[in-house]
Amino acid sequence: MYAIVETGGKQYRAEVGKVLDVELLDAGEGDGVEFDRVLLLTDESGTRVGTPTVEGARVKAQVMGTVKGPKVRIYKMRRRKGYRKQAGHRQGYSRVKVTAIEA
Repeated sequence: MYAIVETGGKQYRAEVGKVLDVELLDAGEGDGVEFDRVLLLTDESGTRVGTPTVEGARVKAQVMGTVKGPKVRIYKMRRRKGYRKQAGHRQGYSRVKVTAIEA
């Protein structure tokens, strides 16, 4: 059984016991979260595709903590002008463990 959920403008495949890195959530470590935007649900009875979401379906997960993604280097330069600028960015993610999929 798995579900496709949308959170933070991105879609993730959720299975019970799977660990996902999703966009940063307003929840602390150990808190339970619920994703109600389920776009597709597959179980033993078949596959249900939402229009746009599956009615009554939700995915429950527990927040394991926050992690940072890989560092992205930003480098700007104007040729022949002596202008150089360098910066970096690391995106924050919430690591969640899927505990249940309810249909």
